[in-house]
Amino acid sequence: MVNPNAMPSHRYILGMRVDATSYEDATRQILSWAKGRESRYVCAANVHMTMESFDSAEFRRVVNGADLVTPDGVPLVWTLRLLGVQGQTRVYGPDLTVHVVQAAANAGVPVGFFGGTPEALRGIVQNLETRFPAMQVAYAFSPPFRPLTPEEDDEIVAQINTSGARILFVGLGCPKQERWMAEHLGRIQAVMLGVGAAFDFHAGTIRQAPSWMQRSGLEWLFRLIVEPKRLWRRYLVNNPRFVVNVLLQLSGLKQYSAMQ
Repeated sequence: MVNPNAMPSHRYILGMRVDATSYEDATRQILSWAKGRESRYVCAANVHMTMESFDSAEFRRVVNGADLVTPDGVPLVWTLRLLGVQGQTRVYGPDLTVHVVQAAANAGVPVGFFGGTPEALRGIVQNLETRFPAMQVAYAFSPPFRPLTPEEDDEIVAQINTSGARILFVGLGCPKQERWMAEHLGRIQAVMLGVGAAFDFHAGTIRQAPSWMQRSGLEWLFRLIVEPKRLWRRYLVNNPRFVVNVLLQLSGLKQYSAMQ
């Protein structure tokens, strides 16, 4: 029998840990933590997160300190395979959200949502409640787009813990959401999942790329076309840097494993 508390195998991509997991294994692990009322956090890693980690030792520690780092981006899936993880598949944040919500609804585990615009927050909750009527939403809050005061933060932590939510979906965008989860580890008694754009995708406020573009690793192109002003630097600067440095790692010309 699989031990739900066993850490999955992993590889380091440009110094950032990425775990070899699947939707089924990740969901099982998250539900196990949630039922035990454990404070944990999960990152869904893509090229953007990898390059943020590559550029910042502080952020790299945040991601490498997560309890689970899933291969959200197709280029990371390909890289894991090249690093010897046979059969690795994508564990995409928006789809992982659905898997976890369904499992939580079936198990009677309350969930919460923190982040997004008020419109996106309402949309994701309504959409998922329609799909999964048994889902128990214990908490939902769209924080202001400014730093919270210590008093405000303490109040939010108290509200989340009092609500009874055992799984908290966090949609603040990378790298803000990962830092937020790390800072609240041990304070929030729930499993925190950084799922970013899942709020907008499930709310229908931003369109997802067609399935064939996702499978081909071209989701970035679709999102660039949809949101060029916001995403041009992320994709046109970071993607080539990622490719060059991964090739250097795979060729053995540079060593990035266990960068701290």
